[in-house]
Amino acid sequence: MADGLVIIPTYNEIENIEAIIKTVFDLKKDFHILIVDDNSPDGTANVVKKLQEQFPERLFLEVREEKSGLGTAYIHGFKWALKRGYDYIFEMDADFSHRPADLIRLHRACLNGADVAVGSRYKKGVNVVNWPLFRILLSYGASFYVKIITGMKVHDPTAGFVCYKREVLENINLDNVRFIGYAFQIEMKYRAYLKKYKIEEVSIIFTDRVNGKSKMNSAIIREAIFGVIVMKLRSIFYRKKF
Repeated sequence: MADGLVIIPTYNEIENIEAIIKTVFDLKKDFHILIVDDNSPDGTANVVKKLQEQFPERLFLEVREEKSGLGTAYIHGFKWALKRGYDYIFEMDADFSHRPADLIRLHRACLNGADVAVGSRYKKGVNVVNWPLFRILLSYGASFYVKIITGMKVHDPTAGFVCYKREVLENINLDNVRFIGYAFQIEMKYRAYLKKYKIEEVSIIFTDRVNGKSKMNSAIIREAIFGVIVMKLRSIFYRKKF
Protein backbone atom coordinates (compact mmCIF):
# COMPACT_ATOMS: atom_id res chain seq x y z
CA MET A 1 0.00 0.00 0.00
CA ALA A 2 1.17 3.53 -0.80
CA ASP A 3 2.05 5.70 2.20
CA GLY A 4 0.65 8.86 0.59
CA LEU A 5 -2.90 9.83 -0.33
CA VAL A 6 -3.65 12.83 -2.55
CA ILE A 7 -7.06 14.36 -1.80
CA ILE A 8 -8.58 16.29 -4.70
CA PRO A 9 -11.94 18.02 -4.06
CA THR A 10 -13.98 18.54 -7.23
CA TYR A 11 -16.99 20.43 -8.46
CA ASN A 12 -17.48 20.62 -12.22
CA GLU A 13 -13.93 19.56 -13.12
CA ILE A 14 -14.78 17.27 -16.02
CA GLU A 15 -12.30 19.11 -18.25
CA ASN A 16 -9.38 18.39 -15.92
CA ILE A 17 -10.10 15.31 -13.86
CA GLU A 18 -8.88 12.50 -16.12
CA ALA A 19 -5.66 14.31 -16.98
CA ILE A 20 -4.79 15.20 -13.37
CA ILE A 21 -5.40 11.64 -12.16
CA LYS A 22 -3.29 10.06 -14.89
CA THR A 23 -0.49 12.60 -14.40
CA VAL A 24 -0.26 11.80 -10.68
CA PHE A 25 -0.24 8.08 -11.39
CA ASP A 26 2.56 8.56 -13.94
CA LEU A 27 4.89 9.89 -11.23
CA LYS A 28 7.79 7.71 -10.11
CA LYS A 29 6.43 7.59 -6.56
CA ASP A 30 3.32 5.53 -5.88
CA PHE A 31 0.48 7.78 -4.67
CA HIS A 32 -3.15 6.92 -4.09
CA ILE A 33 -5.84 9.46 -4.97
CA LEU A 34 -9.14 10.22 -3.28
CA ILE A 35 -11.57 12.37 -5.24
CA VAL A 36 -14.16 14.10 -3.05
CA ASP A 37 -16.83 15.24 -5.49
CA ASP A 38 -19.72 17.48 -4.50
CA ASN A 39 -22.21 15.84 -6.87
CA SER A 40 -20.91 17.78 -9.88
CA PRO A 41 -23.70 18.28 -12.44
CA ASP A 42 -21.17 18.05 -15.28
CA GLY A 43 -20.49 14.35 -14.61
CA THR A 44 -17.05 14.60 -13.02
CA ALA A 45 -17.79 11.62 -10.76
CA ASN A 46 -18.80 9.45 -13.72
CA VAL A 47 -15.39 10.00 -15.31
CA VAL A 48 -13.71 8.99 -12.04
CA LYS A 49 -15.85 5.83 -11.80
CA LYS A 50 -14.71 4.76 -15.26
CA LEU A 51 -11.08 5.41 -14.34
CA GLN A 52 -11.49 3.27 -11.22
CA GLU A 53 -11.77 0.28 -13.56
CA GLN A 54 -8.28 1.12 -14.80
CA PHE A 55 -6.85 1.94 -11.35
CA PRO A 56 -8.91 -0.19 -8.92
CA GLU A 57 -6.39 -0.23 -6.07
CA ARG A 58 -5.17 3.36 -6.37
CA LEU A 59 -8.16 5.58 -7.18
CA PHE A 60 -11.01 6.18 -4.74
CA LEU A 61 -14.16 8.29 -4.94
CA GLU A 62 -16.45 9.82 -2.35
CA VAL A 63 -19.52 11.64 -3.72
CA ARG A 64 -21.29 14.07 -1.39
CA GLU A 65 -24.90 15.09 -1.85
CA GLU A 66 -24.29 18.77 -2.53
CA LYS A 67 -21.70 21.52 -2.82
CA SER A 68 -20.70 22.08 0.80
CA GLY A 69 -17.43 23.98 0.67
CA LEU A 70 -13.75 23.27 0.17
CA GLY A 71 -13.00 22.93 3.88
CA THR A 72 -15.65 20.31 4.56
CA ALA A 73 -14.51 18.35 1.49
CA TYR A 74 -10.98 18.19 2.86
CA ILE A 75 -12.17 17.29 6.36
CA HIS A 76 -14.15 14.43 4.81
CA GLY A 77 -11.01 13.34 2.97
CA PHE A 78 -8.77 13.65 6.04
CA LYS A 79 -11.04 11.41 8.11
CA TRP A 80 -11.21 8.89 5.26
CA ALA A 81 -7.41 8.85 5.03
CA LEU A 82 -6.85 8.46 8.78
CA LYS A 83 -9.20 5.48 8.95
CA ARG A 84 -7.17 3.77 6.25
CA GLY A 85 -3.74 4.33 7.73
CA TYR A 86 -2.02 6.70 5.30
CA ASP A 87 1.09 8.37 6.73
CA TYR A 88 1.17 11.40 4.41
CA ILE A 89 -2.00 13.17 3.35
CA PHE A 90 -1.89 15.74 0.56
CA GLU A 91 -4.18 18.54 -0.59
CA MET A 92 -4.12 19.40 -4.29
CA ASP A 93 -6.37 21.19 -6.79
CA ALA A 94 -7.76 19.42 -9.84
CA ASP A 95 -6.97 22.19 -12.32
CA PHE A 96 -3.17 21.84 -12.70
CA SER A 97 -2.50 25.08 -10.84
CA HIS A 98 -0.38 22.78 -8.67
CA ARG A 99 2.16 20.75 -10.61
CA PRO A 100 1.72 17.06 -9.74
CA ALA A 101 5.51 16.54 -9.89
CA ASP A 102 5.83 18.81 -6.85
CA LEU A 103 4.02 16.20 -4.75
CA ILE A 104 7.33 14.38 -4.55
CA ARG A 105 9.07 17.51 -3.22
CA LEU A 106 6.42 18.01 -0.54
CA HIS A 107 6.72 14.36 0.45
CA ARG A 108 10.50 14.67 0.65
CA ALA A 109 10.20 17.72 2.92
CA CYS A 110 8.11 15.70 5.37
CA LEU A 111 10.52 12.78 5.17
CA ASN A 112 13.30 15.22 6.08
CA GLY A 113 11.66 16.58 9.21
CA ALA A 114 8.72 18.82 8.33
CA ASP A 115 5.37 18.03 9.91
CA VAL A 116 3.53 20.17 7.38
CA ALA A 117 4.99 20.92 3.94
CA VAL A 118 3.43 23.85 2.09
CA GLY A 119 3.74 24.40 -1.64
CA SER A 120 4.51 28.11 -1.42
CA ARG A 121 3.93 30.72 -4.11
CA TYR A 122 5.70 33.41 -2.09
CA LYS A 123 8.70 31.85 -0.39
CA LYS A 124 11.00 33.21 -3.10
CA GLY A 125 9.34 36.33 -4.46
CA VAL A 126 6.08 35.87 -6.36
CA ASN A 127 5.88 32.66 -8.40
CA VAL A 128 2.47 32.96 -10.01
CA VAL A 129 1.71 32.56 -13.72
CA ASN A 130 -1.34 33.91 -15.61
CA TRP A 131 -2.91 35.83 -12.74
CA PRO A 132 -3.94 39.47 -13.29
CA LEU A 133 -2.11 42.01 -11.15
CA PHE A 134 -5.10 42.69 -8.86
CA ARG A 135 -5.38 38.97 -8.04
CA ILE A 136 -1.68 38.78 -7.18
CA LEU A 137 -1.93 41.87 -4.98
CA LEU A 138 -5.03 40.48 -3.26
CA SER A 139 -3.41 37.12 -2.56
CA TYR A 140 -0.03 38.50 -1.52
CA GLY A 141 -1.67 41.16 0.64
CA ALA A 142 -3.87 38.54 2.30
CA SER A 143 -0.79 36.48 3.12
CA PHE A 144 0.94 39.46 4.72
CA TYR A 145 -2.24 40.29 6.66
CA VAL A 146 -2.49 36.71 7.98
CA LYS A 147 1.13 36.75 9.12
CA ILE A 148 0.56 39.97 11.06
CA ILE A 149 -2.63 38.75 12.75
CA THR A 150 -1.54 35.20 13.58
CA GLY A 151 2.20 35.55 14.10
CA MET A 152 2.88 32.59 11.79
CA LYS A 153 6.08 32.91 9.80
CA VAL A 154 4.52 31.32 6.75
CA HIS A 155 4.85 33.30 3.52
CA ASP A 156 1.86 31.61 1.86
CA PRO A 157 -0.70 30.75 4.58
CA THR A 158 -3.57 30.57 2.09
CA ALA A 159 -1.81 27.92 -0.03
CA GLY A 160 -3.89 24.88 -0.91
CA PHE A 161 -1.03 22.57 -1.94
CA VAL A 162 0.00 20.88 1.29
CA CYS A 163 1.33 17.64 2.76
CA TYR A 164 0.39 16.73 6.34
CA LYS A 165 1.99 14.02 8.37
CA ARG A 166 -0.62 11.71 9.81
CA GLU A 167 0.21 12.77 13.39
CA VAL A 168 -0.73 16.39 12.66
CA LEU A 169 -4.23 15.54 11.49
CA GLU A 170 -4.70 13.08 14.34
CA ASN A 171 -3.96 15.84 16.86
CA ILE A 172 -6.07 18.57 15.30
CA ASN A 173 -9.72 18.38 16.29
CA LEU A 174 -11.10 18.28 12.76
CA ASP A 175 -14.68 18.65 14.00
CA ASN A 176 -13.77 22.04 15.47
CA VAL A 177 -12.44 23.52 12.23
CA ARG A 178 -14.81 26.38 11.45
CA PHE A 179 -13.94 27.72 8.01
CA ILE A 180 -15.32 26.13 4.85
CA GLY A 181 -13.84 28.39 2.14
CA TYR A 182 -10.25 29.24 1.34
CA ALA A 183 -9.78 30.49 4.91
CA PHE A 184 -9.86 26.80 5.80
CA GLN A 185 -6.27 26.65 4.55
CA ILE A 186 -5.26 29.39 6.99
CA GLU A 187 -7.02 27.75 9.91
CA MET A 188 -5.41 24.36 9.36
CA LYS A 189 -1.92 25.85 9.29
CA TYR A 190 -2.67 28.01 12.31
CA ARG A 191 -3.90 25.03 14.33
CA ALA A 192 -0.72 23.13 13.41
CA TYR A 193 1.35 26.19 14.33
CA LEU A 194 -0.29 26.49 17.77
CA LYS A 195 0.53 22.84 18.43
CA LYS A 196 4.15 23.64 17.55
CA TYR A 197 4.39 21.41 14.53
CA LYS A 198 7.17 22.25 12.10
CA ILE A 199 5.77 23.97 9.00
CA GLU A 200 8.17 24.12 6.07
CA GLU A 201 7.54 25.92 2.79
CA VAL A 202 8.62 24.41 -0.52
CA SER A 203 8.84 26.99 -3.31
CA ILE A 204 6.60 26.13 -6.27
CA ILE A 205 5.37 27.80 -9.45
CA PHE A 206 1.61 28.30 -9.36
CA THR A 207 -0.14 28.46 -12.75
CA ASP A 208 -3.73 29.65 -13.01
CA ARG A 209 -6.20 27.17 -14.42
CA VAL A 210 -6.60 26.91 -18.20
CA ASN A 211 -9.82 24.87 -18.20
CA GLY A 212 -12.89 25.32 -16.03
CA LYS A 213 -13.97 28.20 -13.81
CA SER A 214 -12.42 29.53 -10.61
CA LYS A 215 -14.46 28.99 -7.42
CA MET A 216 -13.28 32.32 -5.91
CA ASN A 217 -16.02 34.76 -4.92
CA SER A 218 -16.61 37.75 -2.63
CA ALA A 219 -17.99 35.61 0.22
CA ILE A 220 -14.77 33.62 0.30
CA ILE A 221 -12.73 36.82 0.44
CA ARG A 222 -14.85 38.21 3.30
CA GLU A 223 -14.45 34.97 5.25
CA ALA A 224 -10.69 35.17 4.91
CA ILE A 225 -10.46 38.85 5.92
CA PHE A 226 -12.82 38.97 8.88
CA GLY A 227 -12.61 35.33 9.86
CA VAL A 228 -8.89 35.50 10.59
CA ILE A 229 -9.46 38.05 13.35
CA VAL A 230 -12.22 35.93 14.88
CA MET A 231 -10.00 32.85 14.65
CA LYS A 232 -7.18 34.65 16.44
CA LEU A 233 -9.51 35.82 19.23
CA ARG A 234 -10.96 32.32 19.68
CA SER A 235 -7.46 30.89 19.97
CA ILE A 236 -6.71 33.36 22.77
CA PHE A 237 -9.91 33.06 24.80
CA TYR A 238 -10.67 29.39 24.12
CA ARG A 239 -7.15 28.06 23.77
CA LYS A 240 -7.84 24.72 25.43
CA LYS A 241 -10.70 24.00 23.05
CA PHE A 242 -9.09 25.46 19.93
